Amino acid sequence: MASPSQHPRDPLHGVTLQKVLEHLLNKYGWQEMGNRIPIRCFTYNPSIKSSLTFLRRTPWAREKVEAWYVVDIRGGFGSGPMPKN
Repeated sequence: MASPSQHPRDPLHGVTLQKVLEHLLNKYGWQEMGNRIPIRCFTYNPSIKSSLTFLRRTPWAREKVEAWYVVDIRGGFGSGPMPKN
């Protein structure tokens, strides 16, 4: 039996970390990404390259980014832009 991360119904199956970042960046931008997940690679001189490097070495941060992506593509809670006051 395949492990859950290799299961075809896994929303991250076949999706690279770069594609996850590009999706979130195109939809929310660096500022919102830094607000939701306050890590330096999103808030200070952000780039895809620096974010990929950091997230590949930092499991807890990668889990947060991937969890946000999964919720977003499923249209769940918090998937839309933050309301403006």
